[in-house]
Amino acid sequence: MFNEPAWILKRVTLSPNRTALVDVHTNVSWTYTMLKNRILRWTSTFTDNGYKKGERIAVLAPNQPELFAILFACKFKGLIYVPLNWRLSKFEIVSLLNDCSPAVLLFDDIYQSLIQEIDFKQMKSIHSIDNMNEISETVDIGQQEPSNPWMMIYTGGTTGKPKGVVLSTYAVNSNAMNTIISWGLTEEDTTINYMPLFHTGGINALSIPILMAGGQVVIGNRFDAEEAMRATDHYAATISLFVPTMYQSMINMPYFNQTSFSSMKVFLSGGAPCPETIYTKFYAKGHKFKEGYGLTEAGPNNFFIRPEVARRKIGSVGKPMFFNSVKVVNPSGSQCDVNEVGELYIKGPHVFSSYWNKPQDTVSAFHDGWLRTGDLARYDEDGDHYIVGRKKDIIISGGENIYPQEIEQCLTNFGEIKEAAVVAKKDEKWGESIIAFVTEAEGYAFNHDKVIAHCKKFLGSFKIPKEIIVLPEMPKTHIGKIDKNALLHYIMKKA
Repeated sequence: MFNEPAWILKRVTLSPNRTALVDVHTNVSWTYTMLKNRILRWTSTFTDNGYKKGERIAVLAPNQPELFAILFACKFKGLIYVPLNWRLSKFEIVSLLNDCSPAVLLFDDIYQSLIQEIDFKQMKSIHSIDNMNEISETVDIGQQEPSNPWMMIYTGGTTGKPKGVVLSTYAVNSNAMNTIISWGLTEEDTTINYMPLFHTGGINALSIPILMAGGQVVIGNRFDAEEAMRATDHYAATISLFVPTMYQSMINMPYFNQTSFSSMKVFLSGGAPCPETIYTKFYAKGHKFKEGYGLTEAGPNNFFIRPEVARRKIGSVGKPMFFNSVKVVNPSGSQCDVNEVGELYIKGPHVFSSYWNKPQDTVSAFHDGWLRTGDLARYDEDGDHYIVGRKKDIIISGGENIYPQEIEQCLTNFGEIKEAAVVAKKDEKWGESIIAFVTEAEGYAFNHDKVIAHCKKFLGSFKIPKEIIVLPEMPKTHIGKIDKNALLHYIMKKA
């Protein structure tokens, strides 16, 4: 496996004048040579400030090209890059800073007022990312081992307090190489990236792989459906990743029906199960569309499926990528049979090193060298895999195991429902009962009887929601996933 820590400099040698990064909002673009110069300026800054190998560099800034310069400079100096979720509250940001104890917090000036409210006793310094040193006469990029930590990405905290996931240079490079080989990326590829750069989907799903391949990463900040589609056309994007809620917004915009997306090879969906209605809309335009699966602790890229197979098997993520291994395990620890649901285990060089300051959680995450994802999956006769849902989300009602994702898919396939989320509510008789939350599709008024009749056509009687709650809009996490914790709190307040 290729594992050159300073590969970005080799890419500069091969592609000096090709465009590496573009900012949608400012139209600023950097060639690979310009990216190298920014990296070296940050490397000088880190050297001059005396930051030592293994120290954390926390960053609070919206999506922009500068973040990649900081990211690579951290690698050159053996520092750990820690991007912070700027959508968090002041209290939550302080909690993450206390957890990672960074040597410095680099911040964008738009957060100046927030910065002034935070007590920084635990850190050596804070700096605006607009202030950096000039390049020293000689820049020492250091000799870094592939096993060195490169970045620490905090999980979303949807199952508890956020954990710092430590990814080594080896893991990040392995994911990038695996993606390039399995997905066939080249220097001719361009991606539009609106995924937040404090999230593994924003950094590692396509950005790092495409930079390694010599392609172009076009960076958007706050997602706007029409802007994203127009950027796709303007920059002649070839491959892009969006979450289902982003796609839902796109297909409801007039521009979706006006454009052909002529440059696009394939649209990728990830982060959450994708409703079949979204597939249908893209197929109707003649486009290739498929789903992927990943998590902060592994990759995030783990599977590959050919677009023609994805069309026959809507919802499948396909087979493990070139350097990945996966298995589906039942509660007894044995490999599941075909179409038997079990927990997905993953192994490969792209898997994370540890949870920051959480050794017991790190140990618990693995079994005999396999990462326990906590996600439920099955595979068919051809070896193609399907993600069924989160293990913790299983609803057990009357002794039956019920998978919310199946019910959600059924609900969103009903044309009058835009989004759906299913959770469990304690029930004295059945143990748990099914509660569905939905939002209405544009131009429709919710009709309970029609929805229940639709469910009865496609679901067993024990899977029919006991209650359906209509919301004006779904609560979302920072990457656009439906926030089921917020829905559970809603139920608790009503009780």
